[in-house]
Amino acid sequence: MNLPPCRVAVVGAGNMGGAIVARLCEQGWTVVACDIDPARQQQAAAAGAHLAGTPETAARALVEDGLLIVCVVDAAQSQAVLFGLQGAVAAMQSGQTVMLCPTIAPQDTEALAAALAERGLACIDAPMSGGPARARDGSMSLMLAAPGELLARHQALLAALSSRVFRISERVGDGAKTKLVNNLLAGIHLVGAAEVLALADRLGLDLPTTLGVIEQSSGQSWIGSDRMRRALAGDVEPRAHLTLLEKDTRLAIEAASAAGFAGPLGETAARVFAQASAAGLGEQDDAVLLAWLRGAPRR
Repeated sequence: MNLPPCRVAVVGAGNMGGAIVARLCEQGWTVVACDIDPARQQQAAAAGAHLAGTPETAARALVEDGLLIVCVVDAAQSQAVLFGLQGAVAAMQSGQTVMLCPTIAPQDTEALAAALAERGLACIDAPMSGGPARARDGSMSLMLAAPGELLARHQALLAALSSRVFRISERVGDGAKTKLVNNLLAGIHLVGAAEVLALADRLGLDLPTTLGVIEQSSGQSWIGSDRMRRALAGDVEPRAHLTLLEKDTRLAIEAASAAGFAGPLGETAARVFAQASAAGLGEQDDAVLLAWLRGAPRR
């Protein structure tokens, strides 16, 4: 397979990774993309990317100061992409960079970064937030933790990815911690929005009208508006599977426990996502919480 030399390769071209691929191609970057799903590969090709069959092949296309974006789901997939059979690290050269975008535990980010450093590879801890539409238009949030010199080296790429780049610190792991804090609040907001609309339904209120009031009042939240509007419209196309917030809220509670902190709401939200997933809703869009709570038993 002959791939053109490139400054950026993306492993994981799903909802977020595919949007990143399309964004970078539109911005004029030569992108090599790799995904285990043939349909995702074809979407990446249609966006203008060159395709690699394995992470190792994708990494081999990188130029000397190239960057590999890992955009998979969890720590196990990140480990496999980097260090597994036909993993990217086997083809990477000292001085190249890995950008870790999954939402994973801080200790997993730190462990991966340490393993990369042993091979002379740099790591940018770079979780993202905002969903595929915002990744596609360059308005997603990027939470970066890495040495300033490393971020400066890849400034052009980071600017192409997003206009909302937050430099958290120079300590790898702080980006992961920030993402968990953010996503725990997102989970709390989403459970709250679904709960109050389910209550409004039980009280006999018109739900679109009620949501309209909330959106212009003190109860408004971005994720509440985004997910509940879709739920009320019957738009069930998965953008963010419920299992993602189940994982993220669980990781956030584990991080809180490790820090000796126990709050009143986080564990409740995490339990709701776990229960909904156990009910068979894990692969549906997380807006399904409204329908699930509307079916809550009467007392």
